[in-house]
Amino acid sequence: MHLSRRTLLASATTTALPAAPRHREHLHTGFERLAADDYSLLSGQKAGVVTNPTGITREAEHIVDVMHRDPRVRLTAVFGPEHGFRGTAQAGGSEGRYDDPATGLPVYDTYLKSGRPLADVFTASGVDTVVFDIQDVGARFYTYIWTLYDCMEAARLAGKRFVVLDRPNPVTGREARGPVLHKEFATFVGRQPIAQAHGMTVAELARLFNGEFLTTPVALETVRMTGWRRAGFYDASGLPWVPPSPNMPTPDTALVYSGTCMFEGTNLSEGRGTTRPFELLGAEGVDGRWAAAANELGLPGVRFREAYFTPTFSKFQGKTVGGVQLHVTDRAAYDPVRTGIALLVTARKVWSGFAWRSDNWIDKLTGSARVRTMIDAGAGTDEVTGAWQEELAAFRRVRKEYLLYK
Repeated sequence: MHLSRRTLLASATTTALPAAPRHREHLHTGFERLAADDYSLLSGQKAGVVTNPTGITREAEHIVDVMHRDPRVRLTAVFGPEHGFRGTAQAGGSEGRYDDPATGLPVYDTYLKSGRPLADVFTASGVDTVVFDIQDVGARFYTYIWTLYDCMEAARLAGKRFVVLDRPNPVTGREARGPVLHKEFATFVGRQPIAQAHGMTVAELARLFNGEFLTTPVALETVRMTGWRRAGFYDASGLPWVPPSPNMPTPDTALVYSGTCMFEGTNLSEGRGTTRPFELLGAEGVDGRWAAAANELGLPGVRFREAYFTPTFSKFQGKTVGGVQLHVTDRAAYDPVRTGIALLVTARKVWSGFAWRSDNWIDKLTGSARVRTMIDAGAGTDEVTGAWQEELAAFRRVRKEYLLYK
């Protein structure tokens, strides 16, 4: 990581808008503050919004619908990421190019586009400013933060302004946890070396991306929230929860996701096709020994229940499998990444059928081959998690320079 532009960018890219009028709720999102300031940040600009179903007001109206009917803002385009602007596509899908029936606005597809092809989309749209408003869940491998990164890079190439409207990190922004990605393992589930649970908001990440990873910074403005505290979970925000993707149904899912999503890299089900994805894990042939082994570790803030379930799609579709359900008993004490490693270690010990995905997808999720090779070599939870502490400490030092909230 290089730090040469940090001081300049950290001081220059956050827009100080007046506080929104007082409501019953204390927290105000970036969009609320933008609207309360009569959209002055977008004055004289043709704006396009990168968003999905999570881009809503606290009254559960989509910001695109609100902005479209407001004469104070000139909204001329929408850009849809994975799952689409209105959220009609499943994982690995998008809605393509179409005109939105509700507003008539052209919707452009950004999924799997980056660099010059994505810059060409922004150019073709005719917008002056690209606005980003998507709810993140706090994990490096959740792809919307890399949509943010790709759109920032493309906006720079296209000569567009870029505005990020901030929203809460639903699992708090207390600290970063887990391994840091190694550049040679970069993919769409991790473009740059950040921690697996980054502990940042999207506006903070945008500042980090601009200061550390973009070759040339984009013209960036970030509209911060008021009333958000780093230790706050999503239910303290007063905001409605909209699933950012079909398999992220509740804030409880987000709480465990940065750890249990690692099971995507194994032959066990990560709970897709159930009502509790990423909280239910299992496979054919797994029995109560796994829950017992995990509970014996005494991991803080979590207990494990022997569970049986039948996924309706994805791995083991239509088959009854055995495994565990995670029950988080103390959110403040719970460490999702350490818990995920402990579950991988114990699954391998108690189930002879355990295997990694043949494409070593676990390496892309964890950011290197280290987790896979250490667990295969018989390493325990403490040994695996201890191996990344030096790089995590380095990331935490860099991260600190870009934080906006206490």
